[in-house]
Amino acid sequence: MTSDGDSFMRRTLPFALSLILAAAACGPAEVVVTMEIDVANPDVDGMMQIALADVEVQLIPFDRDAVFDSMTSSFGTPEPEVPQDLIDRRAEVQGAQAEWDAATRRWATIRDTLSTISEVLETLNRGSGDYVVLFREFNEWDSQLGAAEREQERTFTIFDELQQGTIRASDSVRVLQDNWADDAYAGVGTVFSEKQRVLGLDWVMDTTDANGVARGGLMVKPGQYWVYARYEMAYTELYWNLPITVEGGEPLTVSLTRSNAEERIKL
Repeated sequence: MTSDGDSFMRRTLPFALSLILAAAACGPAEVVVTMEIDVANPDVDGMMQIALADVEVQLIPFDRDAVFDSMTSSFGTPEPEVPQDLIDRRAEVQGAQAEWDAATRRWATIRDTLSTISEVLETLNRGSGDYVVLFREFNEWDSQLGAAEREQERTFTIFDELQQGTIRASDSVRVLQDNWADDAYAGVGTVFSEKQRVLGLDWVMDTTDANGVARGGLMVKPGQYWVYARYEMAYTELYWNLPITVEGGEPLTVSLTRSNAEERIKL
C-alpha cells in the first residue's frame, strides 16, 4: 500500500518533467561553426587543409539571398556583368602569378640548400673526402642559383604587366556594380529589420578563432536560420548562405568548406 505522498509524486513528476523539457526546447540553442578549406601545399605536390581564422559568421533568421533576388527583380535594370574578356584576362594573371610563385619557391630552395651546405662545410676538414664530395654538391647547386633568380625575375615581370593591364578594367566594372547596387538595394536594411521582427528570431554573429571555430556567440532561439559567411582570396571569394534548423539540446555543428561554398569572382 502506497502513501498519498507517493501517489502525488507519481502524478506530478511526469508533468514537471514535461515542463522542464519544454523550457529547454524553447530556450537558447548553441550553434558551432567550423571553417576549413583545402589549398595547394607550398612545400610538396598536393593539397593541405587550413583553418580559416578571423572570419565573421552570422546566423540570419531568413534567406538574405532571396531578399536580394526579389529586390533585383523589382528594380528592373539588370546588374552590370563582368565582361568575359576581363574574366579571361584575370585567369591569365592568376596563372602568371602561379608561375612566379613556383619560380620564387625554386630560388628559395636553392638559396636555403646552399646555406645549409655551407654551414656543414665549415665543420669539415678541407682535406677530407666528405668535404670534397659536399663541395662538389655546393658548386652544382650554386651553378643553378643564377638561372633560378633570372627565372624568378622573368615570371614576375610577366605577372606584373598582366596584372597592371586588368586593374583599371576591374575598377571600372566594380564602380558600375557598386553604383547599381546602391540604387537597386536602397532600403534593404529596413527590409531585413522588418523580416526579423515578424519572425521573432535572433540574428547573431561571431568570429572564428585561430582554429577556425566560431562558438559561444552563436546562441539563438530554435528555428530556421541561414549560416552566412564570406572568405576573400586573391581573385575570388568563397560565399556561404546555408539553411539550417536549430533545435534545443546538444550544440549543432555546421562545417563550412570549399565544397559547400559558392566561389565568386572578386574584382
